[in-house]
Amino acid sequence: MLQKTPASPPVSDLAIPHAEGVSNDDFRAAMSRLAAGVVLVTAHDPDDGPRGEDVGMTATAFVSVSLDPPLVLVSLRNGSRMDDLLTDVPVWAVSILGEDQRHIAGRFAMKNRVSDRLLFADLPYERGGESGAPLMGGALATLECRTESRVVAGDHTLVVGRVLTVAAEPAAHPVHRVSKYWSL
Repeated sequence: MLQKTPASPPVSDLAIPHAEGVSNDDFRAAMSRLAAGVVLVTAHDPDDGPRGEDVGMTATAFVSVSLDPPLVLVSLRNGSRMDDLLTDVPVWAVSILGEDQRHIAGRFAMKNRVSDRLLFADLPYERGGESGAPLMGGALATLECRTESRVVAGDHTLVVGRVLTVAAEPAAHPVHRVSKYWSL
């Protein structure tokens, strides 16, 4: 049985609690116990856009929302490059990464990068017919989506996308738990 315990006090000067009493560190530690699939969210910044390049980000906050119509949800940090891009570009893609694609997840999880152009350079991918976004070769499944709605939730934006295309391969996939990748 799960015991409710009050939020612990800050463990360091960096663990400043919110008004409700739960620090970022405590919340992050608790949520890291929840297993999650690992996906690469991609979009193409149009050639006449600010950068005109492919953009990608690793996400573990990705879920199926509805079967009819087929909807998915991804959570993006407010003000991130992907959040800004998907404000203007209505179509995007998701590649559900396989166990042998951990290096891709790590590569696109890097913070403070100037450009994504080199991140795609040596990776096998094809362009989605609906989104024009990269679909990773060897992914367990790929989806192309069109944004249906956006909801700001704290420091993230929840983007709900209607699934336009899907392709799937049978295999094991990595799960992110306690800040490490695991295989099922």
